[in-house]
Amino acid sequence: MTVYLIGAGPGDPGLITVRGLELLRRADVLVYDRLAGPQLVAEAPAGCLLVYAGKRPDHHAMTQDEINAALVRHGRDGGTVVRLKGGDPFVFGRGSEEAQVLRTAGIDYEVVPGITSAIAVPAYAGVPVTHRGASTHFTVVTGHEDPTKGGSDVDWPALARAGGTLVLLMAVGRLGAIAEALIAGGAAPDTPVAVVASGTLPEQRTVTGTLDTIAATAAAVRPPAVTVIGSVAALRAEIAWLERRPLHGLRVAVTRARVQADGLSTRLRELGATVLESPVIRTEPIDGGPVDPGAYDVVCLTSPNAPRLLLDRLGGDARRLAGVEIAAIGPGTAAALREVGLVADLVAERAVAEGLLEALDGRIAGRRFLLAQAEGARDALADALRAAGAAGVDVEPLYRTLPERPAGADALAADLVTFTSASTVHAFAAAYPDAPLDAVRGVSIGPVTSAAARELGIALAAEAERHDLDGLVEAVVLAAARRATALHG
Repeated sequence: MTVYLIGAGPGDPGLITVRGLELLRRADVLVYDRLAGPQLVAEAPAGCLLVYAGKRPDHHAMTQDEINAALVRHGRDGGTVVRLKGGDPFVFGRGSEEAQVLRTAGIDYEVVPGITSAIAVPAYAGVPVTHRGASTHFTVVTGHEDPTKGGSDVDWPALARAGGTLVLLMAVGRLGAIAEALIAGGAAPDTPVAVVASGTLPEQRTVTGTLDTIAATAAAVRPPAVTVIGSVAALRAEIAWLERRPLHGLRVAVTRARVQADGLSTRLRELGATVLESPVIRTEPIDGGPVDPGAYDVVCLTSPNAPRLLLDRLGGDARRLAGVEIAAIGPGTAAALREVGLVADLVAERAVAEGLLEALDGRIAGRRFLLAQAEGARDALADALRAAGAAGVDVEPLYRTLPERPAGADALAADLVTFTSASTVHAFAAAYPDAPLDAVRGVSIGPVTSAAARELGIALAAEAERHDLDGLVEAVVLAAARRATALHG
């Protein structure tokens, strides 16, 4: 029986350590803080007991004594107990107190350090805590006390004289009093200050000023926030990076099926978006019979869902496709083919039926085609192949698309909503029957999807020029730029 005290890092789920993530993924019990984000909590295995122990300035889900008791109780029950804490457990995280309690109770524990917000949050805001010629040292101080009260543990005048960089954690509610105490201790009133709220997250926001102005300029900032005081704070103007990403601060809804959403969501997050995963569809394989590809000259796959399901119908034996030409609609479907060890002989650059017909120009007459696709897909491709003289066209439905009510984040709160197929458009409208769809700003993967959106009254902010995920992401960036121009001129 071991309790692991793990630092989750400052907020960005990618900043947890390899060791921390490994233990989290095999936890039997997870006791987690408010600053351990939902993406990390989702890494816990199915069946893991989740215990929320978050603390806000105005509310504690559990007192520290209750947290300590829970760790001892679950630690004695055996299994893997993970205590997931924001930042580093031993930097104002009370991890050392929890370790003492476990030690007294005779329970084994391990400390897995985390990246502290004292360093990471300024870095994400473009503020180095040290810089040659500006600061050779930095001091980390809690601001979670009133510096004017008698018996303060913080010697503010000494910190004012120490120079270097001063990093304050949990100080936004006391910035005015702290600034006054530092100025009274000899710090220059025009010392640069940066306050970074929600650091390392897509909604990160930085407010700058000086010691004599920061209380007023940062009055609207709410925790969690990190304050940096010193000349290095002025370097933000030169080297800030996260808040300059093209989708920073933008809420983008992803409506495609959950099992497919990761790739799109990851790309959007990397560009700075707050992603609202709101799947309105799910795919369900159709339990059909075996497929005989030898009866055809060309097998056409019309979506990224099709390759793996087709391989399943072939009993997992890709050799059965030997001698058959494989045609893929769009680069996304070609990429999905490669994931199952197959290479498309022909790839339509436009991920629509018309694009495949263009790629097959002059190679249709007299040939036999199998269309591996979704149940209820458009008849346009089959009809066009027959009209062009195909010797035979058979359609093999591999899966069906079913509507799903989005759980969690509400896509209607998004600034932009992405649609990857006409089915996501129709399912979105069905999921929000009373919503004013003309208020939604959609971004479409291609013309068929766009037509479905317009038919339902959804306004389109952009349509992808390339009908794949890369093209969709480019369209989101374009829509974001247009939105910024409309808002700010």
